[in-house]
Amino acid sequence: MRPSSNIYPPQARVDVGAFLARVRELVDEQLDLLVPAESAAPEEVHAAMRWSLFAGGKRLRPALVVAAGETCGADVEHLLTTACAYELIHTYSLIHDDLPAMDDDDLRRGRPTCHVEFGEATAILAGDALQALAFQIIAEDEALRNAVRTRLIAELARAAGTPVGMVAGQAFDLAAEEREVDDAELEAIHQHKTGALITAAARAGAHIAEANKIKLAVITAYAEHLGLLFQITDDLLDVTSTAADLGKTPGKDARARKATYPALYGLEAARARARLVYMRALGALDQTAHPTVMLRALARFILERQA
Repeated sequence: MRPSSNIYPPQARVDVGAFLARVRELVDEQLDLLVPAESAAPEEVHAAMRWSLFAGGKRLRPALVVAAGETCGADVEHLLTTACAYELIHTYSLIHDDLPAMDDDDLRRGRPTCHVEFGEATAILAGDALQALAFQIIAEDEALRNAVRTRLIAELARAAGTPVGMVAGQAFDLAAEEREVDDAELEAIHQHKTGALITAAARAGAHIAEANKIKLAVITAYAEHLGLLFQITDDLLDVTSTAADLGKTPGKDARARKATYPALYGLEAARARARLVYMRALGALDQTAHPTVMLRALARFILERQA
């Protein structure tokens, strides 16, 4: 199915739920074509990849690729492959984060985690394969200019690895368990572990649109605040929600004595910090004359999310 040129009219009042549902539909259709079938050898690895990838989820990172890209003038058909790459990287990270050597969780998106269902060795291989596939599909996306593909691959690699990306954030997070951290260290953990990939997803959309430096700077500032907002709300939900709401085990952060905003400040102060960061994200968008209605709606969605 060929998607329409834009998922939402730029000037319209938007339904963020409908937008996310449409992105999820388009991305899942594309992922189904890109990821090997369970019947393809090695069958167990491919089954494990699909188990985690198609377990649900909001597809927020792909949605940011699309929203930022459309804001800067790109058509959705040019954004979808890179949007899928960000979901592949995100899913790989969840599989590995859930392993006993990391966060040791047995529930993700309302079903057993990959290593519980398939064993640790297969889960590690499934995560490795998802990561490799993410870079492959961008490299092979002939709808994009070579220079854009190179930029996208570098951006994704930087956000996923070290020293400024997701792997670094996970290392910082593990090192901070069972000891006190201050505000600066806590923010650094979140910026690396969660914020780096969210920021890169939004920047990817801008790169595909071949946005100028001013537009890219606006998108970057917005997304940096959005990444921190997402992690603060995630910290809050771990304290206030049930397993049925979250689709994963609540209360794990407290039991592991992880560094979180509720642990450092308490619930009400953490909620106030979330509102402040939300306003900063909107303030970043005030620096452009471009229609930013969907980016603003996504920020509000993250602020108010219940799962």
